[in-house]
Amino acid sequence: MASSHTVLMRLVASAYSIAQKAGTIVRRVIAEGDLGIVEKTCATDLQTKADRLAQMSICSSLARKFPKLTIIGEEDLPFEEVDQELIEDGQWEEILQQPCPSQYSAIKEEDLVVWVDPLDGTKEYTEGLLDNVTVLIGIAYEGKAIAGVINQPYYNYQAGPNATLGRTIWGVLGLGAFGFQLKEAPAGKHIITTTRSHNNKLVTDCVTAMNPDDVLRVGGAGNKIIQLIEGKASAYVFASPGCKKWDTCAPEVILHAVGGKLTDIHGNALQYNKEVKHMNSAGVLATLRNYDYYASRVPESVKNVLVP
Repeated sequence: MASSHTVLMRLVASAYSIAQKAGTIVRRVIAEGDLGIVEKTCATDLQTKADRLAQMSICSSLARKFPKLTIIGEEDLPFEEVDQELIEDGQWEEILQQPCPSQYSAIKEEDLVVWVDPLDGTKEYTEGLLDNVTVLIGIAYEGKAIAGVINQPYYNYQAGPNATLGRTIWGVLGLGAFGFQLKEAPAGKHIITTTRSHNNKLVTDCVTAMNPDDVLRVGGAGNKIIQLIEGKASAYVFASPGCKKWDTCAPEVILHAVGGKLTDIHGNALQYNKEVKHMNSAGVLATLRNYDYYASRVPESVKNVLVP
């Protein structure tokens, strides 16, 4: 019976299935050929039909099953009746078989805030850079990101027509992160992953100060954190406002669950309570290992500009 499982583990198990459904929607919109692109604030801030449908699916599915949750989604959508085919009511049984960390066992539904990015890497999605795209569902308690789900709709998409598309990664602090093979970046190499479409002098100055051996410019915060946990990059450096709480909540959990660290450029933990401002105005610094090396190299001139 569902009642024998804690609220948190039921929510994560549901979020897993809901994220998979959203990934299916993201693939379907591309397959149908009409992306329905809308500019939000500028030419690099886009919304597509997939963003809209995936958010409606995620938020409605969560709200139906967990009516007391606070759910904050990226897209500002008008309230409308959601098509039943967008609703996902399944849950991933393997997650329900895992023990809930004791510090979270008594959490109530109304104590949790869920941050949703229905399609992280929208610009890349519109340009066909499909491996940059993720669906992000992050769960916060008392302002701290404690559980998260990342779906990669196009994982494996370059592996040929018979490859199974997509994968889902999930994690809970105190339990671990699952769905991928943890790998560290090459020892002694400083490989920086940073923004592809939001570059500016601050970003460039901060990346240069890291003395990088290589710089990867890719889309999506979820994608960049996956690069860290799979050994493709040593640090994610984004010295600029622009990234939002729904971009970082789920990825932060996955990184922290395997011993990594994500903060703003000053080294402050990010806060995820429902009243918090949505913008991560002091940027993002994240690593799987050797956080202090990268934190120590952030220029004071950059810190002075980026006010938390």
